[in-house]
Order: sequence, then structure tokens, then C-alpha cells
Amino acid sequence: MATTTEVVERPGLVPRTVAYYRDVVAEMKKVTWPDKDQIRQMTIQITIFVLVIGAVIGLMDLMLQGALIRLPQALLR
Repeated sequence: MATTTEVVERPGLVPRTVAYYRDVVAEMKKVTWPDKDQIRQMTIQITIFVLVIGAVIGLMDLMLQGALIRLPQALLR
């Protein structure tokens, strides 16, 4: 019993690229972009967050550095 397989031709590279570009443009038109006030507020929040996290990491580094320097001295006594 022979079975037949149907060959489906795909469009070429250029038509697929053009279709992709059109889809991207259509999706970008659906995006709700933030206004300047929202961008400014988010930038300030992110900057404060990064500074706080940097300070926490810096303090942890200083504490661990102090502990690791004192630990060998305490063990040698």
C-alpha cells in the first residue's frame, strides 16, 4: 500500500522577512509607552534601589573582610 505525501512549499526568505517586519510594527503600535513623568519616577526608583543594594553589598563586604582577617588570628592563638 503506497502512501502519498503532500509537499508544502514555504514562502521565500524575503516574503517571510517582510511579514515578520509587518507583525513587529503592528505589535509595537499596541504597546502602551510610559510618559516622561513615569520614566523620571521609574529612573529615580531604580537609582535609589541600586544605591541601597550597593550599600548593603559594601557593608557585607566590610563585615566579612573584618571577620576573615580576624579569624586566622583567633585560630593561631
